[in-house]
Amino acid sequence: MQKGFTLAEVLITLGIIGIVAALTIPTLVQRYTNKVVEVRLIQFYSSINEAVRLSEIENGDKKFWFKDLEGATPDKDGNLPSTSDAEEWFKEYLAPYMKISKIGMYKDGSLLVYFNNGSMLKAPQHTTMDWYYYPGGDMEKCLKKPQASGVCQFVFNFRPNSNASVWKYAYDKGFESYSYRWDGTKEHAINLCLGKDSISDVDDPKRYCTRWIQLNNWKIPENYPYKVSF
Repeated sequence: MQKGFTLAEVLITLGIIGIVAALTIPTLVQRYTNKVVEVRLIQFYSSINEAVRLSEIENGDKKFWFKDLEGATPDKDGNLPSTSDAEEWFKEYLAPYMKISKIGMYKDGSLLVYFNNGSMLKAPQHTTMDWYYYPGGDMEKCLKKPQASGVCQFVFNFRPNSNASVWKYAYDKGFESYSYRWDGTKEHAINLCLGKDSISDVDDPKRYCTRWIQLNNWKIPENYPYKVSF
């Protein structure tokens, strides 16, 4: 007699394999996603602060060449100029020292910077003090998510000449994770990221998630509650 598996046994085995795959594959995919986001975050942080350092060699102390500038302003017909003060400043002081694929402009006139690894950086239309980093480079896709900050958008500051107490963790530094009125403790950053704490004049406390990740050596914490993406 030839021995073999019955159809029922095969179906049960396939069912078990399917259940195991359904349980493990999402975890493996998320681990890979976390790793990509971690690598791109630390690459961005290192490269842009190296650019600040190199720029200081040629242009002097960053506290004096930094300017808080706006993006382009549409004319009465809604047309945007070809460039903006923010773009010209970035091209002069930072772009020469970074690997950039292109520099562009969003529909509201804000500055967009695209990096060779597929990620991108955006300055709000009204300032060059706050910066939004997108590891995946697709800002539109990211902003369609219910939550962007701490998931696919990571917030940084560049305020080297702002010595007000609310910005003490950004003063005389390069690009650092968001720290406005942060008390300097990891616990405060975590509670803000989790929504357990808030700051009255900060509309999205989850922007402090970037600070939590930085304090964790640019690794997504094991107890991080949000699924990052790129």
